[in-house]
Amino acid sequence: MANDVRIEQLWIPDSLDGQDAADFIAAVEVGRKVRMQTWGSDDLAYAPQEKLLEMADPYERQVILVAKVNGEIVGTVDIALPLADNLDLAEFALDILPEFQGQGVGRQLLEAAEHFARDEGRHTILIDTNHPSASLGDNSADQLVPGTGLGFVPLNSREVEFARHTGYTLQHIEQFSACTLPLDSELVEELETEAEEANGGRYRLHHWTDRCPDQWLEAVAALENSAGEDGVPGVDDTVMVFDGGILRAAEEVAIAQGRRTVVTAVEHIASGELVGLTTISVLALRPDVVFQDDTMVLREHRGNKLGLLIKVANMERLAEQFPDARVLYTWNAPENRYLLKVNQQLGFTTAGVTGIWQKELPDFGPSVS
Repeated sequence: MANDVRIEQLWIPDSLDGQDAADFIAAVEVGRKVRMQTWGSDDLAYAPQEKLLEMADPYERQVILVAKVNGEIVGTVDIALPLADNLDLAEFALDILPEFQGQGVGRQLLEAAEHFARDEGRHTILIDTNHPSASLGDNSADQLVPGTGLGFVPLNSREVEFARHTGYTLQHIEQFSACTLPLDSELVEELETEAEEANGGRYRLHHWTDRCPDQWLEAVAALENSAGEDGVPGVDDTVMVFDGGILRAAEEVAIAQGRRTVVTAVEHIASGELVGLTTISVLALRPDVVFQDDTMVLREHRGNKLGLLIKVANMERLAEQFPDARVLYTWNAPENRYLLKVNQQLGFTTAGVTGIWQKELPDFGPSVS
């Protein structure tokens, strides 16, 4: 057990230049070291400036609690409180420096975060655990399967043991995949031909970066809403209802955070409707590491290889605009077999899995004097 662990709320500085930024920078470094330990690289770690920009998200209040031992930050828990919907939810990301793991620091931080969330009126808590491919194994006796029945996390994982001991239940698995960029030009040609033959000239592509053209704004909002109604798998299926104004505001938030967004949409020519969309995000300070966001195709237009068509086209656009991009990461629900198959065709390989865990916090009972 680590001696003299002190838990406190992290001060969020206005900039990284002042002396008051030292703790913030140290806290972000804890997250980087944990990701290095898990994945063998810091591709998924925040730079301090990115984290600082993200703290100003108008749709989510973010609070960071830190654990200090002898004045040094050895653990952090990021608490995200959605402000637009899911107002009973809090999401935690818990990181403990490798040399302080297994000493009770994580449990103390998690308890403090749960108290904080309950004080904020949040009762549903989500945390995640991360497992690289090499740790997954083949023996079903060593696997914990979520309620959905699809995917698994390794039972012998320290993180899994911790989540179970602290009262969390495994809800859902996300498959984490990586694709080396740029795509091979012969592969691109082959996949484009396959997709175009399947859709038979009935569809037209549209591209934009960062801001959706006015003419498609409400159509994109409708697409986002239909994806929510479609029950895209997740722990919590309540989805923010989008309109053009909300989308514009979200674009401005992304731009303010230094994120670039590369979008390809597909129009059904006969009806003039937008029927599919895919998005890739590029971070301000890491143009070499990019992230695949939503890909959606309206149910009635599936079966025409539109997912393949828009993803290949968008990855080509990305290569033109952001030639430094060397790896594209994505998370998919194992239920989404079609997109997983498309990703396989594009050259994605499984890098690991993320387990999503849930706990319901009881209300405070009556106080005892």
